[in-house]
Amino acid sequence: MTRVMLRAAAFAALLLAAPTFASEGGENGGGSHFFWEWLNLLTLVAVLFFLARKPVMSYLADRRARIESDLASASKLLGDAEASLADWNARAARLDDEAAEIRRAARDAAEHERERILTDARAVAERIQRDAHSALERELQRARARLRTEVGDLAIELAEKLLREQVQGADRARLVDEFVAHLEQGAGARAGGRN
Repeated sequence: MTRVMLRAAAFAALLLAAPTFASEGGENGGGSHFFWEWLNLLTLVAVLFFLARKPVMSYLADRRARIESDLASASKLLGDAEASLADWNARAARLDDEAAEIRRAARDAAEHERERILTDARAVAERIQRDAHSALERELQRARARLRTEVGDLAIELAEKLLREQVQGADRARLVDEFVAHLEQGAGARAGGRN
């Protein structure tokens, strides 16, 4: 590396001396002056290229690597974004399906609930009807029993009234005697049945 540096320094010294050689030629040296200017320029460019080549190439290689890395990162981010977009699109499509499923399930549940309520209402109505029929039967039996009691009481009152009006004292004595005889026969028959 030091050898290259020495050569570059010698070459630079020669380039700096070239304008001096060109000016010694006088005013009529016109073509050689132009030659030396171009040679200086070319030498300067060559030295700059030789000295700056590695750092410039390193900078350009680093810049290229950074750009490639950024492109790879951007590509990865783009892929992730596209995958995320596809996932959200799939979710959105599933949401429509899920909403339709929820609506269908709600309709089914409402229909099932309606059927259950109707079944319960029918059962309650039948039970109320049976209870009302039973209550009506009981009330009818009570009314019949009251009616019988009242009819019996009225018949007894009417018979008593008729008997008072139509039965005379002799008839009363005869009826009492018959009643007593009838009771005695009944008592004797019961006593005989026990033996």
